[in-house]
Amino acid sequence: MATTLRAFIWLACLASISVTGTEPVVRLVAKTETVYADAIDAMAAVETIDSGLTSRYGGRDRRAWQRLYGRKRGEFLALLAKLPKQGLAESDARAIAVMRTRIENAPANLDRAPHSLKPVGRCNKAGRKDLDFGALRDALYACFDEIGNRLEFEGGRLTRVSALARLASIEEPARRKNLFLAFAPLWQAVNGNNQPGSPYRRLMGLAAADDKKNGSPIDTAARAAGARSTEIESWLEQILEAWRQVSGEHAIEPWDFRYLAEEADRDLAASIPRDSLQRIAGRYYRDLGADLHDLGILYDLDPRPGKAPLAYSELVRLGRMVHGRWRPTVARVSANYAHGGLSLLNELIHEDGHAVHYAALRTRPAFMDLDTLFAEAFADVAAWNTYEPAWQRQYLGREASKPASLRSLYSGVVLDVAWSLFEIRMMRNPALDPNKLWTEITSRYLRVVPHPEWSWWATRVQLVESPGYMVHYGLGAVLTAAMRQRIRESLGPFETGNLRWYAWVSNQLLRYGTERDAAALLQEFLGRPVSPELLLKDIRGLSQATS
Repeated sequence: MATTLRAFIWLACLASISVTGTEPVVRLVAKTETVYADAIDAMAAVETIDSGLTSRYGGRDRRAWQRLYGRKRGEFLALLAKLPKQGLAESDARAIAVMRTRIENAPANLDRAPHSLKPVGRCNKAGRKDLDFGALRDALYACFDEIGNRLEFEGGRLTRVSALARLASIEEPARRKNLFLAFAPLWQAVNGNNQPGSPYRRLMGLAAADDKKNGSPIDTAARAAGARSTEIESWLEQILEAWRQVSGEHAIEPWDFRYLAEEADRDLAASIPRDSLQRIAGRYYRDLGADLHDLGILYDLDPRPGKAPLAYSELVRLGRMVHGRWRPTVARVSANYAHGGLSLLNELIHEDGHAVHYAALRTRPAFMDLDTLFAEAFADVAAWNTYEPAWQRQYLGREASKPASLRSLYSGVVLDVAWSLFEIRMMRNPALDPNKLWTEITSRYLRVVPHPEWSWWATRVQLVESPGYMVHYGLGAVLTAAMRQRIRESLGPFETGNLRWYAWVSNQLLRYGTERDAAALLQEFLGRPVSPELLLKDIRGLSQATS
C-alpha cells in the first residue's frame, strides 16, 4: 500500500476518534497537524486578501483570518510542547520538524504575511545604507512596481512585461533601442551607477551573508537535482556554449536579441489577443485531463498599481481530509497581462502548471508544499508545447515555422540559463562587478554586443525579490527536458493533449509534495541520474531545424 494512501486512511480514522486529555501520541500528532493546517489556511487566506484579489475569503475578512491565525498558531505551539522528544515514528518526526520550522519562522501575528508578494517597501529607500537584508530587498522589489510598471515610451506608459513583449515586435531598430533604454530608470534604481555601494551590490553582500547563516538556495537546488553546485554551474556553461554554436556568427545589440529570437511570437500575435489567454490555457489543460475550472483555481490577471510585479501561483487553502473526506486544494494565479501574445500565453500555462501541481497533492498537511526546483521544472512540461507547431495549429488555428518556434523557445531558456550563471557567480563572490559579469556572459555565449555601461541584466524581478532564485529556471530547464522525454516514452505525445496525462503525472510525480526527496523521486521517475544531455541535444538540433 502506498505511503500516501496509508497516511490518508490514518488521518480519516483519527478524524472519527474523540480526543481526550490522555490521548495517545498518535492522536496528539494528528491533532497537532490539524491545528497546523488551520493556521496555514488562515495565513494563506490573509495572503490572498493582501494580494488585492478580494477583500474577503471564505466568509471572513482579513482581521478575522488574522485572529484565527493567531489562535491556531498558539494552539499549535502548545500542542507541540506536549509531544515527546523521542520515540515518534520516522514520518511523524519529520512532519513535526517541518511544521515546527514553518510556524516558528512565521510571524506571531500577520500584520505582514510572510509570503505576500504585494510590494510593501518604497523604492526611494533603496539608497539608504542602513537597511538590513529584508528591508533592502523590499525596497528594490518595490522598484519593479513603482518604476518597472510605469516605463515611459513614446508618450505612454508600459508595464515591464508589456515592454519586454514589445521588444520582440517593434520592427524599427531605433525604436527598439529607445524602448530598451526606457528601462534605464529601473536599472538606475536597482544598481545606481554600478558603484561598489549600489543598492544591488549591497544586496548581494547581504544575501551572501544570509546564505552562510540559513543555507544557499543554489545549493538546495543542486541537491534537488542530485548534483553539486559546481556541477550545475558546468551544466549551465555547456547549455550556453551549445546555444553559441547554433545561434549564428554575428554579434547583435541587446535591444535586438528578443526581436531576432522571437519570430514565432510575431507570427502568432494576432491569434492570441489578451482576452483569449485564459480560454486557450483552459482548453489545453482540459485536453490533458485537468479541468482548471473544476479544480477551482482563482485568477487575478489584470495589472494594477501596487500589485505584485511578477507572475506567480500560490495556495489559498490546503487540500486535506476533513470529517473523513478529501477537501480539495484551492490555488490562485496572479499575473499582469495588459496584452496577449505567445510569450505571455506560455507564462500563463506555466503558472497553471503550478496550480494543477498544487491540486494534485495527496499527502499529509505537513508535506503539502512544493520543492521549488522540481515545481518550476514541472510547470514547463506542458508550457513548452506552446512552441510546437502542432500545438499552435490545434489551439491557435495557425502555426509558425518549426525553426522559428524552437528558436523562440530556446532563446528564452538560454536567457534564464544566463541569469542563473550570473547569480551563481554573484552569490559566490558578491564583490564582482555585475555589469562586467553580465557583459562577459552575454557577449561570449549570446553574441550580444558589450554594453557594460548599462545594468540591463536588471529586468528580472526575482534577482532582487529572491536572490539565487533564477537557478530554478536555468537548472529547471534540464529537468523539464528530461521529464518531457520520459512522459512521451510512457504515454506517447501530449503536444495536442492526452487525457491520461494529468492522472498519470499526478500519480507518478505530483502527489507527494515534500513527502519524498526530490532528487530520489526524479531519479526513480527518469530511471537515470539527472543530466543536461537531453536539453543539449535539443538545442544542438536547432542547427538541423534551420538548415
